[in-house]
Amino acid sequence: MINDKIWDVPAYDPLIWTGKKHDNCVVIPVINEGSRITSLLTKISDLKITDIADIIIVDGGSTDGSLQKDRLLELGVTGLILKTGSGKLSAQLRCGYAFVLREGYKNIVTIDGNDKDDPAPIPEFIAALDKGYDFVQASRFVKGGVAVNTPKSRDFAIKYIHAPVLSMASGFRWTDTTQGFRAYSSKMLLDERVAPFRNIFNTYELLAYLSYIAPKLGFQCIELPTSRIYPEGEVPTKISSFSGNLSVLKILFKACLGHYNPR
Repeated sequence: MINDKIWDVPAYDPLIWTGKKHDNCVVIPVINEGSRITSLLTKISDLKITDIADIIIVDGGSTDGSLQKDRLLELGVTGLILKTGSGKLSAQLRCGYAFVLREGYKNIVTIDGNDKDDPAPIPEFIAALDKGYDFVQASRFVKGGVAVNTPKSRDFAIKYIHAPVLSMASGFRWTDTTQGFRAYSSKMLLDERVAPFRNIFNTYELLAYLSYIAPKLGFQCIELPTSRIYPEGEVPTKISSFSGNLSVLKILFKACLGHYNPR
């Protein structure tokens, strides 16, 4: 029984919903991704991931015409959720996760809509959840992972600040902690000790918090190798170079000091 009466979830409208077909879903947060989201969805369709998982897009308010309903349906999209309330990435994810948990999904994969991540490992993520893992994190830095054109400042910050600090605080050795490509069990997201449906998660807090709290509470975590490729000369990201990265580091330390823990 889901106790969603106590959830804080931004307002959202389901613009497409063709009904639940699988126990697994892929939640894709987007905003003005242009051709990148079409490219990602085409890869997902070609890989036949739609045979094992429902694809649900959570739009943060795109204005670029990249989410035409007919085209999304052709590419196998099951749901398009438009966040109408305030907030950035964490608010989008709360909308998406609330929607899929209310629909009864068991396994939830999240991948960014900017087409930097190869979606081919999604079946492996789902298989890991079926084996009993609660949190699967993509990593370009473990054996078998691939990192191409990662900005040098970001590469340094992940390897020598973000991942080590989260590893020390959480008790699990993480290597790629800013990645949005990850998967969760519904059991973990529904656990009241985790409580992800709170208004404190508004920008990028939710990613760092879940990486911190899941191992602390004894949930089974694993990293799997993936490929993350930045296009040459372009950095498709919503995080600005200096102020955005500073904000991410502030969130990191707040998470590791228990600032986002349920009171």
